[in-house]
Amino acid sequence: MSAKSQHKNILLSVAGFAVAVAVVALVGYFALGREPELIQGQVEVTEYRVSSKVPGRILELRVTEGDHVRKGDTLAIIDAPDVQAKMTQARSAEDAAAAMDEMARRGARAEQVRGAYQVMKQAEAGLEIARKSYERVQRLFDEGVMTEQKRDEAYANYKAMQAQAEAARSQYDMAKNGSRREEKMAAAAQVNRAKGAVAEVNSYVSETVQVAQMDGEVSEVYPKVGELVGTGSPIMSVSVMDDIWGTFNVREDQLGGLAVGSTFDAFVPAFGKTIRMKVYYMKDEGSYAVWRATKANGQFDLKTFEVKARPVDRLEGLRPGMSLVIKEK
Repeated sequence: MSAKSQHKNILLSVAGFAVAVAVVALVGYFALGREPELIQGQVEVTEYRVSSKVPGRILELRVTEGDHVRKGDTLAIIDAPDVQAKMTQARSAEDAAAAMDEMARRGARAEQVRGAYQVMKQAEAGLEIARKSYERVQRLFDEGVMTEQKRDEAYANYKAMQAQAEAARSQYDMAKNGSRREEKMAAAAQVNRAKGAVAEVNSYVSETVQVAQMDGEVSEVYPKVGELVGTGSPIMSVSVMDDIWGTFNVREDQLGGLAVGSTFDAFVPAFGKTIRMKVYYMKDEGSYAVWRATKANGQFDLKTFEVKARPVDRLEGLRPGMSLVIKEK
């Protein structure tokens, strides 16, 4: 065979191989196509935390994690002896103020003068105790072994007892000197003040019994029975299962068709079902979010948006944390 024939055969073989590769590539492209990108999100739910305005010890937990509760159900009971002591003080002050008011209106008798004197002495004794307690706490605070909050509480108690002692002293002076019109008005004001103090302590007493503010499901309980909780410390979290939505992080080049008010289909792998969802919130996640740089290709940077959507129809069993998948068209 001549050299010319061999060269021709080689060229034909190379051309045939190139055609075969091109055919295989075309077949693969049209047969398989481009895999659609997936946008994955998850189910979220409104949640509120149950906490108390007063510190105390967990006396009883009426619910456990997973329990369904209705608005007004008792969730936990807190033992707060300090609050009960304040209630005793407030009611005693109210009784004393009422007695002083009665004395002012009727005119003081010798017995009433003695009673006012004893109330004053009692208030002065309480003031002395409060002063010593505050000085002791202040020293501990200066030594760095006491928190500023405890120091402030001791100071507030000292000032309150000081005011109470001054009020008692005024009542005693009024009993000795007899009551004028202005004094009668002052006595009535003291009664109202004492009633206000009782009402305030009553509000703290109500905080020792924690109730559900909305229907929901107990998702997490933090302390155990017998543990101490501080002011505002969370006791448990309750998920409002009727307020459920999905959240997605979507690049702006994937936002096609997604706008506030629009609907889309999302696949729920947990049930193998597709649900219809409606977008109600959309916001860019700011510079701290993931960007996709494309300037190297002569294009632009792509920001990420947070998209929230609610199911159009209720899917029984849909729970927080479940995955939601959007297949990009």
